[in-house]
Amino acid sequence: MAVVPLTKAANEHGGARHACATNSPNWLGIAAATSLAASGALLLTGHRRAGLLTALSGAALAMLEERDLVSAWWSALPGYLEHADDLLGRAQTVVADINVQGQHLRRALGK
Repeated sequence: MAVVPLTKAANEHGGARHACATNSPNWLGIAAATSLAASGALLLTGHRRAGLLTALSGAALAMLEERDLVSAWWSALPGYLEHADDLLGRAQTVVADINVQGQHLRRALGK
């Protein structure tokens, strides 16, 4: 597991520290990340229901954080579903053709 530093040292900023008094922390992102991490810990310790509920709340918070991305995915979803339906239809046709060929082969072999 890798550890990622959340702050940069003073020498990474060219020796000067920038004051972030005007920027408030991203509480929604922090809450989403914390609940997803907590859900992983709960799942690892065997608390399945609590872990799933916490993961669901973390995912909902993450979706609130990324509204534009969720909106784009929601808009693209009908196209993906149509493509999946087309693939399933093709697979159904292939399975039906294989079934017909198998019946022909059984008749030809006399079984």
